[in-house]
Amino acid sequence: MPIPLRTPREGLPPVTASTSALTQVIDAFAAAGGPIAIDAERASGYRYGQRAYLIQLRRAGAGTALVDPIACPDLSALNAALADCEWILHAATQDLPCLAETGLSPTRLFDTELAGRLAGFARVGLGPLVQALLGLSLEKAHAAVDWSRRPLPEAWLRYAALDVEVLIELRNALETELRRQGKLDWARQEFAAIVATPLPGPVVDPWRRTSGLHQIRTRRQLAIVRALWQTRDQLARKRDIYPGRILADAAIVATALTAPATVHELAELAPFNDRSFRPGPRVWFASMTTALALDEEALPPLAPAYGQPPPARIWGKLNPAASERLGVARATVAAIAAEHTVPAENLLAPHALRRLSWQPPSVLSDQAVVQALRDYGARPWQIQLTAAAITRELQSLALRTKNSST
Repeated sequence: MPIPLRTPREGLPPVTASTSALTQVIDAFAAAGGPIAIDAERASGYRYGQRAYLIQLRRAGAGTALVDPIACPDLSALNAALADCEWILHAATQDLPCLAETGLSPTRLFDTELAGRLAGFARVGLGPLVQALLGLSLEKAHAAVDWSRRPLPEAWLRYAALDVEVLIELRNALETELRRQGKLDWARQEFAAIVATPLPGPVVDPWRRTSGLHQIRTRRQLAIVRALWQTRDQLARKRDIYPGRILADAAIVATALTAPATVHELAELAPFNDRSFRPGPRVWFASMTTALALDEEALPPLAPAYGQPPPARIWGKLNPAASERLGVARATVAAIAAEHTVPAENLLAPHALRRLSWQPPSVLSDQAVVQALRDYGARPWQIQLTAAAITRELQSLALRTKNSST
């Protein structure tokens, strides 16, 4: 049976929420040694955006610190003190954007979630990995709470502190396992790639991510979705509220499909008939009528402007040969991934497979495929394991296609 981890070993530290307290944390962590465990808590589902509302740090010799990035928004001095250290994060790509907003960016890191994937663990959440490798159980009752709340309850702070309590030990256990499997260099290449990859920029047409958008059939309906989404986003940003708490995606789609003719008709739709609902139906009706009044040329296209390659689901119609190449390439990568107990998406990024399959080199040679995968961001270990096999299978497919057409 796993041993429950309930209390930080040095006790619960106070929340760092002043310049003087932050200076003490910086001095303590700069004087300590070894890697640094870092985690961040956001208010997903409660607040607008993905900013951090609590940052947890732990280092041998310094203990654990809980930093309030709302009270201490500029952590660049802390970043300077940690610049040469290895940072340990779990699912680093989730936390790096909100950490960067405070001035925290690593130069080296160890991602325990990604390490677990490469090591072949079926469950790579922090709790399952800690239990499997350290024999401890972490309580996850407060994972989805509103971390923007002030003051934060002691139980929540204890939970947050425990998330970094054993992260250093977990990192060491995963490194040992990766070394045993001969995968440690793979992991190091992946970690370096995360550090070197720029943070994602703004999403193009984010309103197209509205849940239920597949029900929309006309450009006019799509314009209504866009107008309601943009109104909701403006309100959510201004009030610092998660957009779904102002108006659900389902209500946006329902309004676009029915296009009520009057404010009163709109008010009959749920949730607009809720007396506590704010803002009132008139705000949404005004957005809808603006979309209805647009000229035809101002309406959004039903399908977004695809880059190259387009989504794989439409390859069968657009480019059947590329679709067949993609099927062969995916099957090849899946077989190699199973052989090495690595998820296929970690063995080779899906976007690299799609680009290679959509427009393969004019001459299908090992060297050409290696160069193409390198251009698409594949790491050396990934190329070494997959390039020759993919080349061989694509060559075989090309030969079969040529023979069947003669």
